Amino acid sequence: MAIFRSIELLAPAKTAEIGVEAIKHGADAVYIGAPRFSARALAGNELEDIARLVKYAHFFNARVYVALNTILKDDELDDARSLIFSLYNIGADALIVQDMGILELDIPPIALHASTQADNRSVEKVKFLESVGFSQVVLARELSAEQIRMIADNTTVPLEVFVHGALCVSYSGQCYLSSRMCDRSANRGECAQYCRLPYTLKDADGRTLLKDKYILSLKDLNLSSELGVLLDSGASSLKIEGSLKDMGYVKNVTAYYRNKLDEIFSKDSRYKRASDGKSSFFFIPDAQKSFNRGFSSYFIHGQRSASLCSFDTPKSKGEKIGTVRELSRQSLTVSENLPLNNGDGVCYINNDGVFAGFRVNKIEGNRVYPTEMPFLRSGTVLYRNYDHEFEKVLSKKSAERYIEVDFDLSETPHGFELTVTDETGISVSEILNSEKEESRTPQRENIIRQLSKLGDTPFVIRQFNYRLSNDWFVPSSVWSGLRKRAVEKLSLQRERSYCREARKSCLAKECEYLEKEMSYLGNVSNRLARAFYEKHGVKKIEEAFECAPSGKVPLMFTKYCVKYTLGMCPHSTPRKSCREPLTLHYKDAVLRLEFDCRQCEMRVYDNR
Repeated sequence: MAIFRSIELLAPAKTAEIGVEAIKHGADAVYIGAPRFSARALAGNELEDIARLVKYAHFFNARVYVALNTILKDDELDDARSLIFSLYNIGADALIVQDMGILELDIPPIALHASTQADNRSVEKVKFLESVGFSQVVLARELSAEQIRMIADNTTVPLEVFVHGALCVSYSGQCYLSSRMCDRSANRGECAQYCRLPYTLKDADGRTLLKDKYILSLKDLNLSSELGVLLDSGASSLKIEGSLKDMGYVKNVTAYYRNKLDEIFSKDSRYKRASDGKSSFFFIPDAQKSFNRGFSSYFIHGQRSASLCSFDTPKSKGEKIGTVRELSRQSLTVSENLPLNNGDGVCYINNDGVFAGFRVNKIEGNRVYPTEMPFLRSGTVLYRNYDHEFEKVLSKKSAERYIEVDFDLSETPHGFELTVTDETGISVSEILNSEKEESRTPQRENIIRQLSKLGDTPFVIRQFNYRLSNDWFVPSSVWSGLRKRAVEKLSLQRERSYCREARKSCLAKECEYLEKEMSYLGNVSNRLARAFYEKHGVKKIEEAFECAPSGKVPLMFTKYCVKYTLGMCPHSTPRKSCREPLTLHYKDAVLRLEFDCRQCEMRVYDNR
């Protein structure tokens, strides 16, 4: 018997409508924000909308995970409990949570996934989460393939890894910069994105090393060429970041990764997709055409890179289209003859190092006429961050998803029987009681045509087994009615056959937490979270930063290193030197950088 592992492509859903399109475009599961308590406060959704998404997803055996991953205050616990019951009752498959107080609530047996906000970086942490009943663990983005493999070899819980999208410069759940600077907590879903601001970097002597650059703004993650490596390392769920991304982004990127995974599955029988059906696309997916700050594989192979950061802009650069070759008063010539379109958005870094752009008004070959002529120089690199024609395609119906079915038409003593079996083996039969009257003309072609008209249903015929002994006459409308009843019965049977995973039990003998003392980094903000950790052996617990803010502690922990990026790392070949501490300046904000070379980490403090 073949042994294989189900692989889940997990897509974001800012809204239920986007979630439906993610399923159509090949997602095996989607994650969506709860009405409250989501780590993206602007991505909350009403229960009725989530219920509609759940019904659509379950038809394809796809799942819906609801993000309820903020830390909670004591006076929010009852509301959270009530909300969890509501989510369970509408059929949500799992909750993505950070706050361990939820495990102490009297909640229904809904599966729990440990959010990346819980800072899941070590074998010991993941083993603990598995032992207390989590059904899936979202790993930190900073882990290498080898570290993922080590966790997979020592645990059995499914591991979820990010493969695409925005990168937080700090370890998730360990960033307090926004909370400190403007009282908007990332752990409460209100991050103000101080990492995307322009900073001036100075050394201890006040010497400016970089001026007005986006020093903490990382490029976006793209592991589409590393999917085989991730699967071999033990990852089971491949996650696309994008809780706030628009419809076009989700359609394109989901379809892009669906194609990549299907190509792997066609060659490697160790893996299979985690949901039913197949998607057909009415466009060619291309990740370069959706929002991106430039791409990085981050730390997937363990080694550092000096090009993780997007110094010039936190905005989307898109795809490189060439360089400026010639200039005139009203137009410019691009070195490459790429298929630009009227209405495209083109961007570049101007002579002052500032990100700028223009809209294309007209194209003649590789000559571009902007709506307003920018000041450019020959040799300037151009990017397209808005493809007008591509986005126009995505704004319309751009994919369909079908379940393959086999039809079997046979005779009974009193008429006919139509059996419909879907690709998963679910089968239904519908009887047509009818006198068998011989026809004067051949009927086979017409009967097959009438029964095959599946129209707007989510089914497509894979095989038709026609087993009638004679050309019996039955009106076309009667055959159509038979088909309609059989398809409705199959749809109902698919809905009834869906099996939702229940919450796993706590393994009492393996539930000792990995530390006896917990600092503010544990993000304990309510009495039940405190009770949870005390029950699992923690003796001393500090309050969450949000409950007892302090400017004296590190506000950000990051594997990204400014010194390494600028060629000043003492453990590589330093090209530059400076006197520390280094500081980042933005308006009245002053951030001090410290470097823990033993841990190979950078830490950020408020230096005011």
